[in-house]
Amino acid sequence: MRANLPVDPARLAADIDGLAAITEPDRPWTRRAFTPIFLEGRAFLEARMREAGLEPRLDAAGNLIGRRAGVKPGLGTIMVGSHSDTVPSGGRYDGIAGVAAGLEVARALTDRGVTLDHDLEVVDCLGEEVTVFGVSCVGSRGMAGLVPEAWLARRDADGRTLPEGIAMVGGDVAKLAQATRDDVRAFLELHIEQGPVLEAEGEDIGVVSAIAGITRFEIVVEGRADHAGTTPMTGRADALVAASRIVGEIRALARGLAAGPEHFAATVGEFAIEPGAANIVPSRTRMLIDARAENRAAMETFAARLAQIAAEVAAAEGVTIAPPGRVSDAMPTPLDPLVIETLAAACDTVGARRRPMASGAGHDTGWMAKIARAGMIFVPCAGGRSHAPEESAEIADVALGAAVLAEAVIRLDKSLQDIREET
Repeated sequence: MRANLPVDPARLAADIDGLAAITEPDRPWTRRAFTPIFLEGRAFLEARMREAGLEPRLDAAGNLIGRRAGVKPGLGTIMVGSHSDTVPSGGRYDGIAGVAAGLEVARALTDRGVTLDHDLEVVDCLGEEVTVFGVSCVGSRGMAGLVPEAWLARRDADGRTLPEGIAMVGGDVAKLAQATRDDVRAFLELHIEQGPVLEAEGEDIGVVSAIAGITRFEIVVEGRADHAGTTPMTGRADALVAASRIVGEIRALARGLAAGPEHFAATVGEFAIEPGAANIVPSRTRMLIDARAENRAAMETFAARLAQIAAEVAAAEGVTIAPPGRVSDAMPTPLDPLVIETLAAACDTVGARRRPMASGAGHDTGWMAKIARAGMIFVPCAGGRSHAPEESAEIADVALGAAVLAEAVIRLDKSLQDIREET
């Protein structure tokens, strides 16, 4: 544990441990949004906000927000936070570390007697993980004014609608427009890396440059079903053989794109085969490819080469492959240069080793970047594991990250005003 940090690691640990104790007992660490146990976690956080001197409230989108008033009303808000909901069986630090860090920033500023000109808000965004309604980042989308109208008709397995779920946590879809924010001048989020890079390289902090765009492609291979025992090996149109060649080419292509300085990854995460019998040559396969790129040009390169690969394999294997279709397509989100520079300078001030890196996962920061100057830092997690019961992080690492956030908030409180005066 580093000495002389402006934060209290014991308080951070108490926040994280307190939330971890609120879990489905047979599935630690599970506290999914829109469930009664999620509301227990929210009650815990609301109490911690009050103890930290914050004024808590729920907005219409179901975000829990604790406010510390600045000394210059109307100047705007610096917001810090993340989310407290989890995936099933895997959320002890994912999101929770960022909410706890936000609380500790507020307490640390008070301990040091620091007043801010801007309002400071600590936020627990609703439903960042994929929820029981099949959608994610509900609260941050709400603050950005970007909740799709079609989402309001979505239902969970029990027939409950998303508006009913939002009402359950204290929001109100009828007043959703009131959740849209135009006063947030900067948004900062601390998160565990969810990958192995920081730990492997011995770095303390990852200063995030961008949230990778995510594009999902579907490829369907149409072959011909034949008897597996009587059809010669030289006379087959085996859809699975063709598909396996494509999978190997995807891996090679993605590795090549990932060899550069910017983040790229591609995964064949869904795969289906028909008719699915041991004694029949496969007639059809379907695969879904998840590709993630920090740079849009890399994604377009991947897409163009993927189409070429499909055509080449179809010709070589005597099967039919339609051009790969884009099932979904989200652009990368570059984060704000001023906030990135501020976070880097804050790392240097508190003595944290840092490196730039992109986020291959989606986060609330990606949506808040639509309405505010946004930035994000990563702290190491053990073995790079996340979304698993073994997910773990050292409190010392989270505390160092919270110290970086506190320093960044102080710096932004001044620099945001300087920019405003210049314009």
